[in-house]
Parts: sequence; structure tokens; C-alpha cells
Amino acid sequence: MNIKISSVIFIIFIMILFFGLFVDTRVIRSPLIGKKLPNYELIELNTGYKTDISMLPGETLLLNVWASWCLECIREHRVLMDISKDQKISIIGVNYKDEKNDAIGWLEIYGNPYIYNIYDYAGQLGLDLGVYGVPETFLVDKNRVIRAKYIGAITIEIYKEEILPMIEKINENI
Repeated sequence: MNIKISSVIFIIFIMILFFGLFVDTRVIRSPLIGKKLPNYELIELNTGYKTDISMLPGETLLLNVWASWCLECIREHRVLMDISKDQKISIIGVNYKDEKNDAIGWLEIYGNPYIYNIYDYAGQLGLDLGVYGVPETFLVDKNRVIRAKYIGAITIEIYKEEILPMIEKINENI
């Protein structure tokens, strides 16, 4: 009897693992979709000035969570640089659980696509945004409502095929 129960549990476990291979983690729906960004006292990475969410530009934004220790962020960063040159949307950076000097040096090497860069050294903002890891990107409308969450690196294809159409739709409806 114990062998049968163990066999059934083992088979169920293997099935869960097998089906988990085919789940796209990029499409995990955030419970924050449709809700306002949490209001925080924020510290700007380069200047150390304190501000809050209400001081961010009143426009549709990409909020990109990144870190200098994140290898995937390097690949994504090239795309973010292209997006910032395109000037169809502004990008706010959230430097997550990083050393300040490492982050500043990283931006000096790879370029700075961000109009504003929040220094989230303790990870509290990231925690409240439900960040699983870096990079993650949020599409936020001018009313500070989170419209979409992208887990992992943004590619130029994701930007053109998913994000740009959402930006146009959001800007039409607001």
C-alpha cells in the first residue's frame, strides 16, 4: 500500500514538473495591474535627492527594475537605449538591491536610458511591486496606474509587438 501511494505521489510530482516546463513565466499576471503605483519617498540614484511618485512626469512611462549585478540586464539595456532614443515613451529606472557606486559606474559604461533613476537599495519598492527578480518592467499610465508587467528582459520584438500598441491604446483612452 505504501508503495502505491509513493508511486502515485511520484507520478503527480513528475507531471507537475513536466507541465511546468511549458509555462511562460513572462505572462504571470501581477495583482497590481490596474492599481496605482505605491507612493514612496524615493531617492534619485545620481543626486541622492529625495522625492516621491507624484514628482515623476505625468505621462505614460516604462518603469524598469534593474541592477548592475544582473547579467540579463546588460542584454536588455541595449534595447532600452534604443527605446529612449525613439522618444515615444520615457523610462524610469529602479536600481534594485545594488551598490550605489556599482550602479552609477554601470550606467557610465553602458549608457543611461532613464530620465530618472530610483535607488531602491533595500528592495522595498521592488517588494511592493511584486518583483521576482531583475529585470522586470512595468507599463504605467499618466495617472500612475500599472497597466502591464513584463518579467525578464524586454526585447525589441516585445517592445514593438506588445508595448508600443499598449502605449498607443493607453494614450488614446486617457
